[in-house]
Amino acid sequence: MLRVMSAEGTVTVLHADDELIVVDKPAGLLAVPGRGEAGADNLAARVQASFADALVVHRLDMATSGLMLFARGAAAQRGLSRAFERGEVAKQYVAVVEGRVAGEAGRIDAPLAADWPHRPRQHVDPVHGRPSRTHWQVLERGSDDTRLLLQPLSGRTHQLRVHLQWIGHPIRGDALYAAPPLRAARLLLHASRLAFTHPATGRDCVFVSAPPF
Repeated sequence: MLRVMSAEGTVTVLHADDELIVVDKPAGLLAVPGRGEAGADNLAARVQASFADALVVHRLDMATSGLMLFARGAAAQRGLSRAFERGEVAKQYVAVVEGRVAGEAGRIDAPLAADWPHRPRQHVDPVHGRPSRTHWQVLERGSDDTRLLLQPLSGRTHQLRVHLQWIGHPIRGDALYAAPPLRAARLLLHASRLAFTHPATGRDCVFVSAPPF
């Protein structure tokens, strides 16, 4: 693990080679440039300050922490982006949700679409929504919450956050989808595992990051 410094701040690099970079994004930091002066500080800019050829392959919500993959150059970006599109990258998240979830594991199958009157929110839309699937597994139950292991089987915007809210167990600290009081200072959602085939070597790559909550 390496912590590199940019003008905007530090970034934790878990792995870097000639093809790709894996970093651990903190909660509250934009993944890519946003609007205005505040949007200038983002994970992509911090990574590019040390790796000029780093290109974004996928994104995490600003409120979400955890593993994010960057490509080194356009060719690597195309290959890794195709791997994501084909479902060849396995992603896992850990979340703490409101309430005690019944059962030990299951799948949420609910199509998602943009909630245009309430952007940037998304919502379940059986008519116009795109197919969206999430597998969940209980890790631990508290008195009034549940820690879940989540695996998105599709990659829709806010998918995990909307799916958990839809089944009545919003993620704690979710300012978009959980009703007040949020009972957490941040969104309790962390990208904890990435597994994929290295585009150059063909080897299996697995990266893990422990949730900071």
